[in-house]
Amino acid sequence: MKFKKTLLIALLAVAQTVATVPGAQVHAAEGDVDSSIVQDVYNDTQGAVGDDTTVTDPNAVTDPNAVTDPTTDPAGTVPTVPTTPPTTVTPPVTTPTTPTVVTDVYSAGPNKVIFMMNSNQIYQDGKLYFSDQPMAVKSGVSYVSVRALVTRVGLKLTYDAKTKETIMQKDGKELRFKTDSKYYTVNGVSTLMKGPAFQQKNVFMVPLTSITQALNIPYTVQGKLVVLDLVVKPTASFTVSPTAIYAGQTLVTYKTKSTTSDGSPIANETWTGREDIFAEAGPHVITYSVMDSSGQWSDPYTVTINVLPPNQPPVAMFNTNQETYRMGELVTYTDMSTDDENAINPDLTKWDNKQLAFFTPGPQTITLTVTDKHGATGTYSKTINITDQTLYTAEDFYPLFTPTGDSFDFNGSLIPTWATVTNAQVTDDPSRLIRSNSPERVLTKGIVYQESATGATRFMVHHLNETGSSKKMYVVATNPNATPATLNIQAVGFGGPNPYATAVGKVSVKRYFESMQSGADAQSVVLQPGQSQVIFNQLSATAMKNDTVISLFGDLVSDSNVQYTVMMIDENQDPIAALATEPKLDRDGIHNRGTYDNAVRNIHVADLIGNTTVRMPIGDNNSDPNLMGTDPLSMTEASNAGNFGVLYKIKLDMVAPNTMISFNARGGRYSGYMYVNGAITAIKNSGAATTANDNVVLYRTGTLDTEAVELWFTAAPGSNLPVNLLFTQLPAKKQ
Repeated sequence: MKFKKTLLIALLAVAQTVATVPGAQVHAAEGDVDSSIVQDVYNDTQGAVGDDTTVTDPNAVTDPNAVTDPTTDPAGTVPTVPTTPPTTVTPPVTTPTTPTVVTDVYSAGPNKVIFMMNSNQIYQDGKLYFSDQPMAVKSGVSYVSVRALVTRVGLKLTYDAKTKETIMQKDGKELRFKTDSKYYTVNGVSTLMKGPAFQQKNVFMVPLTSITQALNIPYTVQGKLVVLDLVVKPTASFTVSPTAIYAGQTLVTYKTKSTTSDGSPIANETWTGREDIFAEAGPHVITYSVMDSSGQWSDPYTVTINVLPPNQPPVAMFNTNQETYRMGELVTYTDMSTDDENAINPDLTKWDNKQLAFFTPGPQTITLTVTDKHGATGTYSKTINITDQTLYTAEDFYPLFTPTGDSFDFNGSLIPTWATVTNAQVTDDPSRLIRSNSPERVLTKGIVYQESATGATRFMVHHLNETGSSKKMYVVATNPNATPATLNIQAVGFGGPNPYATAVGKVSVKRYFESMQSGADAQSVVLQPGQSQVIFNQLSATAMKNDTVISLFGDLVSDSNVQYTVMMIDENQDPIAALATEPKLDRDGIHNRGTYDNAVRNIHVADLIGNTTVRMPIGDNNSDPNLMGTDPLSMTEASNAGNFGVLYKIKLDMVAPNTMISFNARGGRYSGYMYVNGAITAIKNSGAATTANDNVVLYRTGTLDTEAVELWFTAAPGSNLPVNLLFTQLPAKKQ
C-alpha cells in the first residue's frame, strides 16, 4: 500500500508538469460554475459524479456501503486514481476565503468528500467508495444520484409515496424533489433548480448544486475533482443601537447573534472598528468574526454606520405682543424655539409664570424651557412690566379669555344654588345599553357579562386586570337563530391598556367621537346560525398586563337577536372555546353592570337660554334620573348610577349672545370630551377638572345674535358624576 501511495504521488507530480503545456483545454464540467476559473488537465470531455449505491426505487433504502474496499472495483477493473491537482484553483465567487487545494485524495480527511468526473469513484477519509451510476451532465448541468450523498454527507433519505417526493433532511432542513420537475422545496419554499430532476436507470438524479446551495455546502471544481467541504463555518452577525448615533455623545450598544454548526458555544471573537462612543462624525465600518470550538472562523460580518455630528441643544425663545401691560390685560405669547433637528418634545415644554394676565403691578419674569428628543434643554427668560392701571378684574377676565378646553377657578360652592333648566323636553331613543363594569377589579379570568339584544345596541366596557398575569378581553357575538344575523358596527372608541383609569376613559371617549365623525370603524359582520365571532377587535388587540385598565364604547345595529359575551381570559386562550368552559363571574357589589334600554337621551331646549344664569345637571338621578334595567347574570334589577354609557344629545335652539357654556364637575375628578357643534372639545386640554371650583370653557356665542348649539356627551369611564353644564352671561369686552 505504501508503494502504491508513493507511485500515486509521483504520478501527480508528472501530471502537474503536463498541466503547464500550452494548449490544454479549459471548460466547466459543472454547469453552475464559471468555466473561466476551471482548468481540466486530463482531457476536454465533460465528466460526471457517481453514487455510492444503486437505487432502483426512490423509496428503497439500502446499505450505501455495499463496496468499501479501497482497492477493488465492483466491476473487477482497476480504479483510475487522480495523479495531480489542477494547475489553477480559484474559489467560487460566493466564498470569501481561498479553499485548500487537494493534492492527495487519500489523506484529504473526513471533512472533504471528493467526487471523480467520468468515474464512479468517491473518496473520503482515506477510503475509496464506488457508485453504480456515474454523474450525468445535461445541458451543462451536473446531476448526481441522491444516494451518492446520503452516507458521505450525512443525509437522511425517505420517500413520500403520497406526494411522490424524494425527501432529504439535514441540520433542520428538509428538501423535497419530484421526478421531471425543475422545482424543489427547501423547508416548504419552492426553489428553481438549474435543471429538472429525472430517473436514469432507475436511479433518481438531481442537480448537484441544488444540494450544496440548500445545505450551504461549499464546493470547488479542481480539474477532474469535485471537492465538497463538509466543515460548516460558524456565522457571525450583530446589530447596533440606537439608530441615531451622535459623535462624542451616544453610548453604542452591540447585540451579537452567532451560530455554530453543532450548536456549541463560540470559542473566540474579533472586532474591528468597534467603539462604545464614536469621537468623530461620518461613516464607520465595524466588522465582527467568531471562531467555533474546532478552530473554524466565520466570514466577517460588516456593518457601516453613519455617526452624526454632536447633537446641539434646542434654542428656547418666545416673544410677547407688548412689553408693558395693564393689570388684567391679555398677554399673547409666541413660541419661537428652534432645534437643529426640529425635534423639540412638546410634552416636555415647561413654562414658568406664564399667565394669561397679571393682576399686580411691577415686573414679571416669564421663563420657557424646551427639551429635544435626546434630552438636551434650552432655556429663555423675558421680563415684562405691569402698570398700576386695571383693564379687567380677574373675575371678568377669565370667563372672557380662558381658551376653550381649559379651566379657570371660581366659587363652585354657589353652583347648587343656581336655577336649573326647566323648559327642556327629554325623550329617549330605543337603544339597548350593555354596561360591563363589574367586577371592575377582575381577580380571576372568566365571563364578566352576557346579554342578548336586537336592533340598536350600545356597549360600555370598563375593567381592571388584577388577576396577577396578562389577560385579554373580548366581546363575542353569537347567533342563536336558525337564519343568518347581520351586525352593522357604526362607531368604536377604545382606550388602554394603561394603569390610569381616568386617562383610559378620556381616550376612549375621544376615539368614540372621532369614529363617529370619520366612519372609519364602520363594518358589517354576518353570523351564520350557531356561529360565534369576536367583534370590536380593538379590545383584544393588545394583552392587558396586570394592574392595567381598558375602556371601550361601541355602537352597532343587528337585524335579529344576538347574544353578546364579555370575557377576560388568558392572552393565548381561544375566546370561542372559552364560551363553554369559563365561569360567569359575580359583580363586585360596588360598581355597575346591567342592561338598560332607551340609552340615547335627547334633551331639547326650544326657548332662549343663557340670558340668565342657569345650570343643566347630568347624572344626578334627580333632574336626570338613572336608567333602570336588569343584571341577567345575577338575576337582579339594576340602576345605572351616573348613567355611564348613555349618549346625551343636547339640542339648544336659541342660545343668547355673549353666553359662555362651561362644564363643572360635581362628583369629583373628571377628564373627558364633549362633541360641541361637531367639534371634539376636551375636558380639560391638560389633565383633569379636579375640584368643584374648576370651570372648563366649552363654547362662547357671538356678541350679536342668538345661536343654535348642539352638545353630545357620554360620561368618561374612570371619571366621576354628576356634572353640570353652566350657562352664564359674559362681561362686556373693553379696549
